[in-house]
Amino acid sequence: MLLNKENIKNIKAQPGLIIPDEKLFALPERVLQFGTGVLLRGLPDYFIDKANRNGIFNGRVVIVKSTNTGDTDAFDKQDGLFTLLVRGVVNGQPVEETIINSAISRVLSARDDWSSILECAKNPEMQVIVSNTTEVGITLVEDDIRLFPPHSYPGKLLAFLYERFRVLNGSPESGMVIVPTELIPDNGSKLKSIVMELTKMNNLGDAFTQWLQSHNHFCNTLVDRIVPGKITAATQPGMETTWGYEDDLMIMAENFRLWAIESREKRVEEILSFSQADEGIVIEEDIEKFRELKLRLLNGTHTFSCGLAHLAGFITVKEAMSSPLMADYIRSLMMQEIVPVISNGKISTQDARVFAMQVLDRFLNPFLEHAWLNITVQFTSKMKLRNIPLLLAHYKQSNQAPEHMSLGFAAYLLFMKCSRNEKAVYTGMAYETEYNVRDDQAGYFAEKWKNNDPDSLVDEILADKTLWGVDLSSLEGFAHQIKIYLRSLIHNGVMSTFRSLQKTNKVIA
Repeated sequence: MLLNKENIKNIKAQPGLIIPDEKLFALPERVLQFGTGVLLRGLPDYFIDKANRNGIFNGRVVIVKSTNTGDTDAFDKQDGLFTLLVRGVVNGQPVEETIINSAISRVLSARDDWSSILECAKNPEMQVIVSNTTEVGITLVEDDIRLFPPHSYPGKLLAFLYERFRVLNGSPESGMVIVPTELIPDNGSKLKSIVMELTKMNNLGDAFTQWLQSHNHFCNTLVDRIVPGKITAATQPGMETTWGYEDDLMIMAENFRLWAIESREKRVEEILSFSQADEGIVIEEDIEKFRELKLRLLNGTHTFSCGLAHLAGFITVKEAMSSPLMADYIRSLMMQEIVPVISNGKISTQDARVFAMQVLDRFLNPFLEHAWLNITVQFTSKMKLRNIPLLLAHYKQSNQAPEHMSLGFAAYLLFMKCSRNEKAVYTGMAYETEYNVRDDQAGYFAEKWKNNDPDSLVDEILADKTLWGVDLSSLEGFAHQIKIYLRSLIHNGVMSTFRSLQKTNKVIA
């Protein structure tokens, strides 16, 4: 039995499965969504579906498929219905939820259904535009909105807005709330500037420009949820047997979810009423604190830990968290060194500690296969952007080397010990197993390791202002601490280093 509107009444109610009421299918279309990807289905569509089930938002989503690859057949056959498996850990305890999501009304192809997409502009109840077109999608390219369809996402968006302006006579209430979820800073502001530039290129006139500026709201947003996508071929048959139906669109997501939306406009809150359905959505005047929490506690911890974990022989994050020594390092790094330095006027210590505990739950999630080697990609730029600011902030508070950050940095240097093979690929070695070093600075590190002993290598690399933007060798005791840890990692290995440092109470408290 295939999941669709006709068969929904035949799906047996059972614990752990949320089945939509058929009356939800009659809700009006209120959201235009550019993108069919799993992040959109696992986050915005999750929130909208939850709100609808609770009688809050009462609106469905029209999806625009912008790419020419694939088709909309699966969505058409299933009437937009799909199963979302929520699997995660909360306060150390596993949580599971299975939801048949009914937020999607229909999926239209930009290539084949552009006239139908423009028809949506005539719908006064459609007031929200959501997108995830990848970071490349929010770029300025010369585009003509009269094409059928325009080439770029900003061009398509502008064509829709211009049609809406035209058919609804530029009324103030016809303005849209535009909430991009592309993973770039200030995504709403950047999208608006591109749309305004395209407005000039297309000579759309002063009246439209005024309406676009005054009555449409482009919101900066931050999204955070791991949505791995389709479940494995080995797992799907078991799920379908358990729930009693087939679903070609079934996906999984972690329990943690965050959609931070930046706005000070009351109208934005009113239109995005689905935000009332879940604490994972926040609408605030400034969302920078959420970006900082994610960048430093989630991404920063990943970056300090990934070299250590890989060199210790751990493949995935959840595997490393099963080791008391590795788990204690990660926990102490966050709580003792990162939380204190990011706690300031905008971020309270309590905010930072709560987010850190959520990150630990995410690391413990047994349903996610997050490989440490993937986290090491562009290791150097991640270390510079995410963690050097943390290191410098620590020195402002305490003029001594931070133990956990120093150990993570030493492991980074050792991970970057590599050489170029006959295929022009830079590789390193751990546990007699070769690994690829996918980093723009791999050649730089290969030369440093080839021409220096570990101590002189530390001195040269820390002093390289071109690499870091600052002379790290000037930080009191930092180079000395790195040398100690690097020698220990080379001669004793990660786990032995952990054990000896634990005995002396130096690294793990």
